Amino acid sequence: MADTFSWTCPYCNRPTTVTGSDCQEFDSTLYIDSADGKRHLAGIFIVCPNKECKHLTISLSMYKTELNAGNRRIITDKLKTWSLMPSSKAKAFPSYIPKPIIQDYEEACAILDGSAKASATLSRRCLQGMIRDYWNVKRPENYKGLWRLKEEIETIEEKVEPETWAAIDGVRKIGNIGAHMEEDINVIVEVDPDEADKLIWLIEVLIKDWYINRYERQAKLAEIKALADAKSKPTAKN
Repeated sequence: MADTFSWTCPYCNRPTTVTGSDCQEFDSTLYIDSADGKRHLAGIFIVCPNKECKHLTISLSMYKTELNAGNRRIITDKLKTWSLMPSSKAKAFPSYIPKPIIQDYEEACAILDGSAKASATLSRRCLQGMIRDYWNVKRPENYKGLWRLKEEIETIEEKVEPETWAAIDGVRKIGNIGAHMEEDINVIVEVDPDEADKLIWLIEVLIKDWYINRYERQAKLAEIKALADAKSKPTAKN
């Protein structure tokens, strides 16, 4: 690992640079013959450099290992990564974001390692909640057809960037795996953890773009208005 690297703390959500004084690596190799083969574990402790945070993060990765002709260990494919502290990769978001949205997001993160399909389904539900809340999307009173997430996404197509809209529709398609499985129980579409992780990333981007940016913009506009109001008031003369 490099002496220094960029990193975002999952507790305070601040991007920072981690140095050797902030982290400590550890590893162990299984040499006993097993039905699962040889394995190598590599982990890292990171203490957030932010003095107002200083929380501990622990992650662990498991790799395949092989022995070469000289009986030396060779680390090969990464098999799995765990976040031990915190227990999931969920980021901390401000309290003004609707609670149901944060709950679905956190559950999607928490279940990612255990079931990528379930995580993708929760990301889909989280996305639907965001579209209904932020864009105030509702079923039209005179609408006669099925009103699904597909139709809700179509109502915002002209309101967001084409690339963002295409990614949002991608969440719907992948998340459908769990949401509508009753339509054909014999059709199984696999979702791997990396795909489900990308859906979580998109949810995080949309939370920032839609909620956090709007809140910060409104706060700044309110500050400017308050400043202007204060300047416009006549000052008392002695």
